[in-house]
Formats: sequence, structure tokens, C-alpha cells
Amino acid sequence: MRYEHMIQGTFISRPNRFIAHVAIRREAGGEEETVVCHVKNTGRCRELLLPGAAVILQFHPEAAASGRKTEYSLIGVLKERNGELLLINMDSQAPNQVAAEWLHAMEQAPTLPVNGYDGEKFLPALRLDNIRREVTYGQSRFDLAFDMVFNMAFDMAFDMAFDMAFDMAFDSACAQLPDSPLISASAPARIPSSAPAFQSCTKPAFMEVKGVTLEENGIAMFPDAPTERGIKHILELAEAVKAGYEAYILFVIQMKGIREFTPNQKTHPQFGDALRLAHEAGVHILAYDCIVTAETLEIDRAVPVSLSTF
Repeated sequence: MRYEHMIQGTFISRPNRFIAHVAIRREAGGEEETVVCHVKNTGRCRELLLPGAAVILQFHPEAAASGRKTEYSLIGVLKERNGELLLINMDSQAPNQVAAEWLHAMEQAPTLPVNGYDGEKFLPALRLDNIRREVTYGQSRFDLAFDMVFNMAFDMAFDMAFDMAFDMAFDSACAQLPDSPLISASAPARIPSSAPAFQSCTKPAFMEVKGVTLEENGIAMFPDAPTERGIKHILELAEAVKAGYEAYILFVIQMKGIREFTPNQKTHPQFGDALRLAHEAGVHILAYDCIVTAETLEIDRAVPVSLSTF
């Protein structure tokens, strides 16, 4: 996703969850002034929004005409880590947007993990269809829903190829043995008269997206504050798996330089417990970092997920 009209400032204070005071210069070399910004993240962010921290703002030129209360939104912050500055996107609305873009980008070649469609075999998804946002299921509204289309012919062809290879190897071995009434060295391989016709099946899927801005020494964690709503969504996803859906929890880590993701046991141990239960039920737990600039945010690489309580 892309932002426009970006400007850098210096964080001063945060009177409440929704606004911050930031010092900016509207023009290079201009006079410094303090502006009120909308903070696009209602989380605590105490480790990020420190007095004097460099922050990234988005200017809204249409603010006055549209009746918007603030001309600026606080989008990102530069966090000092090991003598370097780490750019973190703080926009809590961005993860859903970049996750949707990410799914659309893989529509014709999905790379999502899949549970065996019949409970026994892995069937690769051929494509994703009908990607949509904000879908209600049970008592929850999930961030994304889509249909996974599977090629059933692939599975049939794999079975036949295995059978053919086995028969050929068996015939070769039998040819080396003396004649026996119990062994026939001329058993024909089971080669089908024609390839199976293309068949496909569809499996619905849900995805819940969580933005991650908390990190310590290269380990990303969620949540930064207790979230009963988050637990509700996790448990509802586990129920959806039991009902035959594919389900995913995607943690969008809004920064680079991360080596591992783990639930924040210290802040909300019950969230970690729910995540482990969901994983055991078949919910896929994914974590990806992002390429972050002042103007853009893009999902990049998978990050290892640790669900250990230690």
C-alpha cells in the first residue's frame, strides 16, 4: 500500500489514545510548530512513542474542506535499536489492506499451507477465488475470506504415477528370479487408457489479520495489551476448522529485522493459550515481516513462529 503527502516530525506527547502532539517544519528551513495528529493505533505503543522520537506523519490537504478534526495522521516511528534506527509502521488499519493485496498477488499461484482436504492427503491449491473483506461467521467478523480451488486430478495423477512406478520396479525384480507359479514376470503395468479429466473442488477459508508493532531484540510479539476480542476470534476460527473451513491467523509484522514471532505471554498469557489451542485444532499460524518506507508498506518474508510458553 502507498501513502501520500508524508512529512517527518518529532514526537512530543500523547494526551490520550487518539491524538499526539508533534513538532514539525512545514517547509525545509521553516519555523518549527507543534501540531495535533491523529494516532492511527490505539494500542499502548509505550516503547515506541517516546519524547524526542522521530515520527512519520501523513498530511491531509483536504482536512478543512472535509471537516476532519486533524490535518495529520501519525503513521510511523523510528525506533533506536542497537545503535541503528528501525522504521516501524504504526498504522493499525494498514495490515488488513496489505494482507488483501498479498492474497490478490498470489491468486493464481497460492503459497498458503493447507490441511489435507480429505483429512489424509495434501492437495495443492490451484488458485484463490472470491477474496473479500469483513465477513461474518458465527459471532465474529473475520478480516478476510476467500475460496481455495483444488485440482483433484493432480491427486489422482500422483496415485497413478506411484502405481506405475511400483509395477515397473516389481516387474524388473521378478525378471531376475527363476520361474515360479506364484510369481508372474509379465504382469502389465496399470497404465490408464486416458488421463483423468480435470476436476476441481472448492474449500472456503477465513483469515484473521493482526498488526504487530512490538519487538524486543529482534523478537516480535502480540498483543501489546490484553485483547479479549482477539481470543474470541481465535476460538471462532478453531470452530470454523471443525466445520470444514480452512483458517489462518496472519501476524503482519510492520517492520524488518525480525528473527522470530511469539505470543506475548507476559502481557496476555490467555492469548497465547488460545493460539496454541487453535494451532492444535488445525488453524494455520503465519507471521510475515514487511518492507517499510515512509510512503509504503508491503508484506515480504515469512518469520518463524514460536508458540512455546518459555
